[in-house]
Amino acid sequence: MTGNSIPVRTAEAEVQAHSTELRKELGLFDLVMAQVLLVIVLDFFGTAAKAGSSHVVFWLVAFVLFFIPLAMVVAHLNRLMPLEGGLYEWARLAFGDQVGFLVAWNLWLFVMLYVAVIGLVTTTFVAYALGPAATWIASSRWLILAVSFALILAMMLLSALGLRVGKWLGNAGSIATLITLGVLIATPLLNRWRGTLAEYHPLRLVMPPLTVFSLSVFAKMMFGALSGFEYVAIFAGECRSPARNLTRSVLITAPFIALIYIFATSSILAFVAPEAVDVVGPIPQALRLGAHGFGSAGLAGFIVPLVIILLFVNYPTTFSVYFSASARLPMVAGWDHLLPAWFTRLHAKYKTPVNSILFLGAVTLAGSAAALIGVGPQEAYELLLTWGFTFYAIAYLALFAIPFLSPKQRGLRPRLWLQLAAVSGFLMTLLYVVLSIFPVIDVESSWGYSLKIAGVVLGANLLGWMIYRAGRRKEESAVECGH
Repeated sequence: MTGNSIPVRTAEAEVQAHSTELRKELGLFDLVMAQVLLVIVLDFFGTAAKAGSSHVVFWLVAFVLFFIPLAMVVAHLNRLMPLEGGLYEWARLAFGDQVGFLVAWNLWLFVMLYVAVIGLVTTTFVAYALGPAATWIASSRWLILAVSFALILAMMLLSALGLRVGKWLGNAGSIATLITLGVLIATPLLNRWRGTLAEYHPLRLVMPPLTVFSLSVFAKMMFGALSGFEYVAIFAGECRSPARNLTRSVLITAPFIALIYIFATSSILAFVAPEAVDVVGPIPQALRLGAHGFGSAGLAGFIVPLVIILLFVNYPTTFSVYFSASARLPMVAGWDHLLPAWFTRLHAKYKTPVNSILFLGAVTLAGSAAALIGVGPQEAYELLLTWGFTFYAIAYLALFAIPFLSPKQRGLRPRLWLQLAAVSGFLMTLLYVVLSIFPVIDVESSWGYSLKIAGVVLGANLLGWMIYRAGRRKEESAVECGH
């Protein structure tokens, strides 16, 4: 039974009935490409580089305690509940409407804040591509704001057109990302071969110091870089054979992604000291410094900007997938009568939730503007990223809790070994939430930074709970009036 005394299988059938209106656009290849795009988070290569020579140990611990448990839990829940809305529906059917609503709320806030960094990232990458003379671009607040507005409006349009168009853009972004990371991984090897790099040891194992800073770096790189496998499941109602293909997409990509993270971080550290890493653009920074490995100045001057442009493609395509998925959450919550039916309105031709897209776009535009008030670009970037991923982590606490805390009568608990994996993922996620308030960059006030993070996260969840309760009271009043 769910929190509203509706049998689980009945609730699933209702969601699947609504999903019949949606276009089934995503096959296995599209899902694999989407997993690459969503799980390889370029923002956290800079955070991982802050760990210095200890990053390999950190990555290995994160894979064992978080990444593998995540893949196992997501594969289990995908098989049981291949439903449009993904984690929101899993949590709702496991713990009831209130938990489900707050999970969707946190997922929605995560995407809203994460997409808001698009102007900061874009201007930083353009500055690196154009060279030292263009440094001013990355610090111009008005330019950052203008770029944010233009790209968010473009994402709204693409989301309205649907996955028939959006999946090809996502696939192109995944391929561009893999090409760029391949060049990054090859760069120190080329420099070593040409004799322009004294030494390179990508798999060196160095034990990290046990400090609050190093633990904060570990928690951020673990959760920020390795989360995302479940997000594609939001599109389950728009997938072909979702129970099978969503699970296969996780199993295919997991080992490949793990290797990319280790070798790409090592490549950045081959050219940049941990304290000098640009957390907004660590990959273009490393490519610029390692350019002599490509040979002549002319060849390097051609390859590096081209690769940075390919890398930039990752951001609008990744954000576009996140944006489209997040726009489905209010739609599905509307199907479950947790939000007004206004959010469920589909475009007559493209079958996309147009009202939900408009609302998410408007709030994201506001967030991108508010983030630049009173802080520099690097701190604004770190605040948006930390706020966003802390909201995401709160939703993950529910994800990992399902296998070992959901009531037994729901039939969602797996075997003991998978429950233990879920406990590991839960504890690692909780570690991230606790440590997220500690900055990994230089900020004007550490206490001020911590208060901003904690205050926004707690306040936003209180607001979400109040919205849920207000909706419930309104529904109960309507039922009483009807009687």
